[in-house]
Amino acid sequence: MIQMQQNLKTAQQRIEDETANLLLDSAEQIMLTFNGSAFMPSAFALIGIPGLESVQCWIGIPFSAMYLIGVLGNSLILVIIKYESSLHIPMYIFLAMLAATDIALSTCILPKMLGIFWFHLPEISFDACLLQMWLIHSFQAIESGILLAMALDRYVAICNPLRHATIFSQQFLTHIGLGVILRAAILIIPSIGLIKCCLKYYRTTVVSHSYCEHMAIVKLAAEDIRVNKIYGLFVAFAILGFDIIFITLSYVQIFITVFQLPQKEARFKAFSTCIAHICVFLQFYLLAFFSFFTHRFGSHIPPYVHILLSNLYLLVPPFLNPIVYGVKTKQIHDHVLRVFFFKK
Repeated sequence: MIQMQQNLKTAQQRIEDETANLLLDSAEQIMLTFNGSAFMPSAFALIGIPGLESVQCWIGIPFSAMYLIGVLGNSLILVIIKYESSLHIPMYIFLAMLAATDIALSTCILPKMLGIFWFHLPEISFDACLLQMWLIHSFQAIESGILLAMALDRYVAICNPLRHATIFSQQFLTHIGLGVILRAAILIIPSIGLIKCCLKYYRTTVVSHSYCEHMAIVKLAAEDIRVNKIYGLFVAFAILGFDIIFITLSYVQIFITVFQLPQKEARFKAFSTCIAHICVFLQFYLLAFFSFFTHRFGSHIPPYVHILLSNLYLLVPPFLNPIVYGVKTKQIHDHVLRVFFFKK
């Protein structure tokens, strides 16, 4: 009887040991499934532009030149609007907001990008990566909102000029600014929270990008990312889709009103106030849609094309906007000439 009990205990111990070994093997298999990645990695490594690593140092030269020109041009616009009281009207206040956003947007991406291209400093902490992601996507949303506000300003100024001063009061401008900022911050924060709280395991910590972009980080996860993808699409259509629809409707109505004016000079004068904004609107949204669709649906397109388009989407608008407004807007053009050729 005693021998039987000992045999039972031995068998039970053997079963427990085998079960423990199976659990350990299963855990090891799970870790192998995640390709040896760390649980909640403390840092990522940004590789820059995949496929063009050997020429990244040269790509950084035009990028840095675009950044410097953009910062100087937008800073000049801010100074001119600040110190010229005749420009303290809604059209130029929105332009100042756009210039400040452009400086902030390009500054979020380029210093780290040049660190990768020139100094081989790819590492970025997990939290810093999420912060950069939130800032970049928030400033993109803010810029889109400002372009919408500028379109509405032109719509009221041309289609209902007698009410323009009443509608676009100082209080209303403040509300628009706060609304654009809050919309961007509130809609982007959940996408960061979904990454921080729901994605624990990552197949790799190497990011095939030159900055922390939402989908580039999400695709590294070794878990179900459908919710992240769906929310990313929702934010894109809720911001860019909403804004582009209302901007288009505004300009359709503007064109109808302008072409109904009896005098050719009046039509030209009304249309000339919109030319700069139309150019900025087209280059911002065309780049946005090219970047958005190639990143999500262009699986046959080489990765370096995706990354270059994403980089240009963030760097070209801040670079071109002050040039477009400096050339196409007479008041800005005259004040720029006055700054550089004051003595003459």
